Amino acid sequence: MHIIQEEIGLPILSANPVEEGDETSMSFSIGPLPPGFGMTLGNALRRVLLSSLPGAAATSVRIKGIQHEYSTIKGVRDSVVDICLNIKQLKLRKFSKDPETITLHGKGPKTLRAKDLKMSSDIEILESDTEIVSLEKGGEIDMEITIEKGVGYMPAAERNRKQNEPGLMYIDAIYSPVEKVQYTVEAARVGQRTNLEKLLLTIKTNGSLTAEEALQFAAQLLKSYFEYFSTAEKVVESDFIADFSRAGAQTGAESDAAPVKESYTPIEILNFSPRTLNALINAGVGSIEQLTKCTESVLSNFRGFGAKALDEVKATLGERGLALADEDTSTIDL
Repeated sequence: MHIIQEEIGLPILSANPVEEGDETSMSFSIGPLPPGFGMTLGNALRRVLLSSLPGAAATSVRIKGIQHEYSTIKGVRDSVVDICLNIKQLKLRKFSKDPETITLHGKGPKTLRAKDLKMSSDIEILESDTEIVSLEKGGEIDMEITIEKGVGYMPAAERNRKQNEPGLMYIDAIYSPVEKVQYTVEAARVGQRTNLEKLLLTIKTNGSLTAEEALQFAAQLLKSYFEYFSTAEKVVESDFIADFSRAGAQTGAESDAAPVKESYTPIEILNFSPRTLNALINAGVGSIEQLTKCTESVLSNFRGFGAKALDEVKATLGERGLALADEDTSTIDL
């Protein structure tokens, strides 16, 4: 960190929900920061939050008896283009990376919604009332929708060029779970220093990640890039890198009461099989940090967690240089 932090202390990160009990929309305050660092951190975090977080989206649809999106269906009020646009609005959570096909079938008169979709436990619908298609009396529709997990934005035109298949209509896929990011930089003061800054960051997600998880993922992604350019063995101009063993004490009651934040790395990035992942999440293990605090006996007591799942967890952690806790050191609170 900047050498100024030795004088003013560590920045304090505080989080507050925009609406009480809603973890998908939160405002964060980070400060005090050296001059210019509010814009530097805010812009970097905003770009990563909007472009690089993993999420799930519909990527293609196949409707029985329809060859292209400019068709109409007898007994169906919506055009095929409108149906595709409605499917594009689906808010989903997917636990594995593998593509999956879900189905929708119905007869009119009826309005089919997201809750009418047939899918496996690997996919979760976040807004069940999203309208997909309205059927008149005698109308009928039978469709298959492909759901994939990815990052960023994938236009339908690009898929058409690579995977052109008759009867399969591709949809613009917006994978990002972050719907809105806004940041502002305010002036801050510590003692006689009046040129410091405080970063205010507001994040809103679709519910597949909480706002706090999104911020943590973005910070960890940026950290991985910065560490790529740095080596611990070589420190350039070490006198101008903050050493917090010499840092001044934080001023004010707010710093005294600031909680110690534990790092949180979403367990989904380990790419476990759906069965293993669901067993861990259902048992309350949602991060790599929580998983490494578990012992083999703790994992074996989880519902649906067998010997194969245990071997998979140990092998995956081993690839990253991690391991489960010893039997006498488990500290996880489930």
